[in-house]
Amino acid sequence: MGEVDGFMFAFGLTLFAGLATGVGSLLAFFTSNTNTKFLSWALGFSAGVMIYVSMIEIFFKAQDALINASGDIMGHWLTVIGFFGGMVLIALIDKFIPSHGNPHNIKKVEEMDKKSSANGDGALLKMGTFTALAIAIHNFPEGIATFTAALQDPGLGIAIAIAIAIHNIPEGIAVAVPIYFSTGDRKKAFKLSFLSGLAEPIGAIVAFLFLMPFLNDMMFGLIFAGVAGIMVFISLDELLPAAKKYDEAHKSIYGLISGMAVMALSLLLFI
Repeated sequence: MGEVDGFMFAFGLTLFAGLATGVGSLLAFFTSNTNTKFLSWALGFSAGVMIYVSMIEIFFKAQDALINASGDIMGHWLTVIGFFGGMVLIALIDKFIPSHGNPHNIKKVEEMDKKSSANGDGALLKMGTFTALAIAIHNFPEGIATFTAALQDPGLGIAIAIAIAIHNIPEGIAVAVPIYFSTGDRKKAFKLSFLSGLAEPIGAIVAFLFLMPFLNDMMFGLIFAGVAGIMVFISLDELLPAAKKYDEAHKSIYGLISGMAVMALSLLLFI
């Protein structure tokens, strides 16, 4: 794959993952009920993919690169520092997002039916706008993660993009429900949901412009270690709690195990 083809492939995957927020808002408009069984399983599946690929593949790719760049002992230390540094970064992003705008709050499609009694509710409109902003902030490092992974390993990039796309769908619902709930305007709700997802391809462009010129073993290793930490944090702090809120009869755990198994099998097939 040439340099231009590699860029287009990585950018396309990142765009696909980000625009899944728009899919979530469309589901909110065109379905009457939240499929809780599917969402619980899918969020668990996404978490399983992200945890497995982070701990089994990305972490050790980062470690190999950092050992190559700085030696055995320092490489191990830098990998661990990068891993927990990624967790600290996404935790700080979470901390500074107002609680009513945090995308971890679960919304259901059924709430759309209540819109007529709540049109003009400024507080809800503000909440929806904050949620869109919060999701955009979350999506930015996810875009960097998907893009850099896809550039280095297309198979890994596909797995990460699919996992992130799945978890972006309920985030799209979380933006669309309160905005439509307060305004009755489908276009406005979809537009904000769609725009929040564009943070991921923007993250890809930033990665290409500012990180790629300096991409050596050290930079690659630190980015990948940080990406592993970010994805594990998102899985444990966001995906699994959200899946449990939708959960019916352990669907989220079945999804988690399925995601790990599918990711394991796909990695074995590409050895």
